[in-house]
Amino acid sequence: MNTESLTKKSGHLAWCALIALHFAKSDGQVNSEYQENVFLTCWLATALKQHRFPRETAPDIVWLLKQGRTLGPRAKMRHKLDYLWRSCTGELSAQNDLFRLTYALETAKEMHWVYRRLTDREWTGRNAVAMNDSVNAVYLLYSSLNTAFDDDGNQIPPLMARITGNVARLEKLLDSCSWQTKSCPEEAMLFQLMASGNSHNNV
Repeated sequence: MNTESLTKKSGHLAWCALIALHFAKSDGQVNSEYQENVFLTCWLATALKQHRFPRETAPDIVWLLKQGRTLGPRAKMRHKLDYLWRSCTGELSAQNDLFRLTYALETAKEMHWVYRRLTDREWTGRNAVAMNDSVNAVYLLYSSLNTAFDDDGNQIPPLMARITGNVARLEKLLDSCSWQTKSCPEEAMLFQLMASGNSHNNV
C-alpha cells in the first residue's frame, strides 16, 4: 500500500471519530473532557474489536487507545484526532505558522522529546538550565516566542531554540510541518527556527 492511500485511511478514521464525538455532544452524552476521553476510548476500542476500519489503521487506533487509557483526560484525544485529520487531509499545510509549529512540537513530545519554554534567566548565565547533548530535547526562549508571531499566527523574526539529542530527527519532523532550522555557529546547540518560505526571515 502506498503512503497516500494509508494517509487517506488514517484521515478517514480520525474524521469518523470526530463526527461520532460531535453527535454524542449534540445528544448530551458528552459534556466534559473526562467524558470526551471515555467516549473516544470506548469508540476506538469498539472500532478495533469490530474491524470497522482497514487493518492498516490499527497502529493508529492502538496508539490512541494507549494514550486515552494511560493519560485519561490529559491525553486530549479530540485534539490528537483533529491533528491527525488535518495532517492526513492536507489541512496542516493550510494552517498558519504558529499552528504548524505547535503541531510539530506536540508530536515531538509524543515521541518522548523533552519540550520546555525557558525564561531569559533560565536561558543564559549562572542560572541557565543544564542541557545534555545525549537527551532528545528542544528548548524555546520564551521572550523570543512571545514576539515571533503576529496576531494571525504568522512568523515575523526567527525563533531562538536550543536543541539536543537527535537533531536530524527533529529537523525532519519540523520539515514535515514546513519549518526549518538553522544552526548558529557561535554557540553549540543554538538554532533559529524559521517557517519555510517566510519572507520576513532574512538571516
